[in-house]
Amino acid sequence: MAVNKKEFADRMAEKGSIKKKDAMKGLELFIETLMDCMSEHEKVKISMFGRFEMKTAKERTGRNPQTGQKCIIPEHEKTKVVARESLVSRIRKK
Repeated sequence: MAVNKKEFADRMAEKGSIKKKDAMKGLELFIETLMDCMSEHEKVKISMFGRFEMKTAKERTGRNPQTGQKCIIPEHEKTKVVARESLVSRIRKK
């Protein structure tokens, strides 16, 4: 099951004993700041959580899954998220 932004902010509010409005504002500020940093090609490292960064994917040959025809996938930017081992370990324990 996926948790949407509103549900996530509601959980933040409950866990942090803050107003839902303040939790949503904090979450939106986090997302906006993260996007600003990544658009400037800065790595964002959050200890005990992970790293967010932009990477350049090189041009490569691909295949159209509907027709099987080969095509060129041009060089493009993509996001990369790397979870810290401490986060992965904590998730696996639950």
